[in-house]
Amino acid sequence: MSEGVDIVGLDTPPRLAVDRLLDDPETRIVVCCGAGGVGKTTTAAALGVRAAGRGRKAVVLTIDPARRLAQSMGIDSLDNTPRKVVGVGADGGELHAMMLDMKRTFDEIVEAHADGERARAILANPFYQSLSAGFAGTQEYMAMEKLGQLRARDDWDLIIVDTPPSRSALDFLDAPKRLGSFLDGKFIRVLMAPAKVGGRAGMKFLNVGMSMMTGTLSKLMGASLLKDVQTFVAAMDTMFGGFRTRADATFRLLQAPGTAFLVVAAPEADALREAAYFVERLAAESMPLAGLVLNRVHGSGADQLSAERALAAAENLEEGGIVDQESGKAGLRDTAAGPTETAGTTQTATARTATTRTTTARTATAPTTETARTAKTANPPETGSPGTEGDTAVVDRITAGLLRLHAERMQVIAREQRTRDRFTSLHPEVAVAEVAALPGDVHDLAGLRAIGERLAAGVPAGA
Repeated sequence: MSEGVDIVGLDTPPRLAVDRLLDDPETRIVVCCGAGGVGKTTTAAALGVRAAGRGRKAVVLTIDPARRLAQSMGIDSLDNTPRKVVGVGADGGELHAMMLDMKRTFDEIVEAHADGERARAILANPFYQSLSAGFAGTQEYMAMEKLGQLRARDDWDLIIVDTPPSRSALDFLDAPKRLGSFLDGKFIRVLMAPAKVGGRAGMKFLNVGMSMMTGTLSKLMGASLLKDVQTFVAAMDTMFGGFRTRADATFRLLQAPGTAFLVVAAPEADALREAAYFVERLAAESMPLAGLVLNRVHGSGADQLSAERALAAAENLEEGGIVDQESGKAGLRDTAAGPTETAGTTQTATARTATTRTTTARTATAPTTETARTAKTANPPETGSPGTEGDTAVVDRITAGLLRLHAERMQVIAREQRTRDRFTSLHPEVAVAEVAALPGDVHDLAGLRAIGERLAAGVPAGA
């Protein structure tokens, strides 16, 4: 069993022990991966803050984070160089952070592996500029390239990687191979052939041997673009093997002991389906999976009150209760005054007790409760002594509204639980840490520390 896993029971997945994972000196790389929009960047940043607070010298490589999150870590603009985050760290721990500049990383590769004149020719080439700025898979490849650079420097004892916001989580693993296949592909080899033959002989070879092909390419791409591609290929010829070699080296680094993958997801069917695919892919590639981080999990401090009971109590308050009598039936009421009054009193007391429990619900329920209180202030009860019919009607209306909100919350919780159970039934061995949904976005260090605490706890607040 992994060092970062706590056994809970046979019916629940093992709990991911985040602090144990971060404290382990053998853990050198943590990769946060998952589908887009599930909180990978926030998770990576929170892990970095917590690791630094526990004595690790950590660096977080983020990929285009939200502006407020970047500012919370002391990063005001895109920067390809790690910068120290002020106000974070204890017991010798430090946190450095950087945002991947895809084009600048590609430029650094060219400058490091080509002589000055050839490097300038490549950097000025229009095709290279398009390739380095937006070719499919380039961002994922450069993220792995930067990871390899950071690990080679050995300036940090923990590197936390936030993988790019790809359409599919698998793109991070597949992109280096795709880029390498492109650079080693038949099309590139054909375009390299004239350069390898050399000089006029090469041009003659191109003009005679492949005139039909180049004519077609010129029509499809334009003569100017084709020339730019040929110039780029000729200049990059000696570097193509290096791309493949470095991609393979980084891939092996991800498989090595000391690397831990955290799959990040939300408790939604699509996100957990993507997470399941990624778990299976990691296993197929022999990459070490630490566990699943499940973000934005809803909880309630009043979960002993079911949705069905809350709805029933709300309906009784709104409709007068199933045993209440309409006015004009005095005889029936007089005949059974004792039992009826007792029943009505019991129904109201039950609903109000349920409302008291409901107001203890956490996260999103809290703002909703506050809204209801505001509504009560804005619509005060009719003037009269306490307990008048108007005062009771207002209280019952607000109570019923809160009960319905609580019922909706409990239905959401039940739906998320079913979705989690489906994932767990497929992968019962995967350790899980759940993070409670917050009422707002994380935009400062205090928020990141709060997320870190929830990650360490591993269960949502109120659960």
